[in-house]
Amino acid sequence: MQGGPLKILVVDDESNIRNSLKIILEQEGYRVDCAENGLSAQRFMEQSQYDAGIFDLKMPGMSGLELLEWKKESSLNFPVIMISAFGEVEDAVRALKTGAEDYVVKPFDPDVLLEKLALQDNFHSTSREFEERYDGTDQEFFLGKGPLMEKHYHRLNRIAKTRSTVLITGESGVGKEVSARMIHSMSDQSESLFLAINIGGMPENLLESELFGYEKGAFTGADKQKKGLFELASGGTLFLDEIGEMNLALQVKVLRVLQEKQFRRLGGLETQAINARIITATNRSLEDMVEKGLFREDLYYRLNVARLEIPTLRDRKEDLPRLVGFLIDKLNTKMDLRIESLSRDAWSELTAYSFPGNIRELENILERAMIFAEGSVLESEDLELPHTNNSPQTKDPRHSGLAGRTLKDLERTTILAALQRWEGNRSQAARELGISRRTIINKISEYGLNDI
Repeated sequence: MQGGPLKILVVDDESNIRNSLKIILEQEGYRVDCAENGLSAQRFMEQSQYDAGIFDLKMPGMSGLELLEWKKESSLNFPVIMISAFGEVEDAVRALKTGAEDYVVKPFDPDVLLEKLALQDNFHSTSREFEERYDGTDQEFFLGKGPLMEKHYHRLNRIAKTRSTVLITGESGVGKEVSARMIHSMSDQSESLFLAINIGGMPENLLESELFGYEKGAFTGADKQKKGLFELASGGTLFLDEIGEMNLALQVKVLRVLQEKQFRRLGGLETQAINARIITATNRSLEDMVEKGLFREDLYYRLNVARLEIPTLRDRKEDLPRLVGFLIDKLNTKMDLRIESLSRDAWSELTAYSFPGNIRELENILERAMIFAEGSVLESEDLELPHTNNSPQTKDPRHSGLAGRTLKDLERTTILAALQRWEGNRSQAARELGISRRTIINKISEYGLNDI
């Protein structure tokens, strides 16, 4: 990746599209070169280095697909977004298979194209992103630094300044315990203990004694007094993970602790004061559990004072470059390795993946890849990603419900969507689709859309 703004090569035989794209892209800070055909584009690519390309699919002489194949054969390594006309879906799919990163369909919204370019900037600017890494963020607690996480950190910082009970929600692997530790480290209790227990990973018959402790002789095998986590965490923070797995009987006792700020060890008569901050976390919907009678409503309200919901990794792919940089640094130290970055193909695979296990899964993928990597750059084959990918960002249109649909189906769907967007205004819909008003009226009649 070159320093400075992204440098883009626009290739399109229509001068109005070339000029419009140049203006739009330069207003966004990109550097832009324009070529009016494939042969001219070849010359540009032989003379300059580019960070991304925007190629029209159908051009006289050398098509965009042929130009893409030439680029691949020439080992020119930068992402390309294809521009296709309506009805060229099959050709667009071929372009994706040939190496294009994405495509837009004419007439396209410039903002959509800019979003796709921004993704390429984030996901393919490997050297720049790895140089920036995580910009001095606390290495122990780094979860990302995109817009969603900036909001998360802001909310977390506000919560840390209080002593309120906290409920952290989010899918498995998003960083709930990391967030809990951040709250503790930023609070005035940071010098005291942070204790954590996974409710779901503890047998029910042991969980109560772990939380409350017990007196000698309280039950068979209790040969000495033991302090529980509520007592040990006094003055600090107690993190109860997977709180939704706690049975109803124990929920009653925990509720009493939160209400009265005191408890008794099992088998004990003496009341112990509790001065620990309680942070809980769950990947389940406590609201649904309350409705089904699986979780006490009064306990839910006691826990849900300050709420922190952590977004999934698939919803904040902009965090991937620095997250990967952070994790590679961490794993290099852990395993005494010298992995530097990922190849572009590896980035393409990684960024198209849906990460059902979120950050925890990302770390596992990278650790496994680093163990078996032959060089200092991770290749796509090192990642060993699952073949099944349910990512909503999958690039191949065949994964987006287009499989088995005819061009007439697609045309009808597109016209219907345009009419709906313009509340039935034929002229506006025709202008959006790049066809005449007479054509759209004929199509409306053909497809039985007169009621729109």
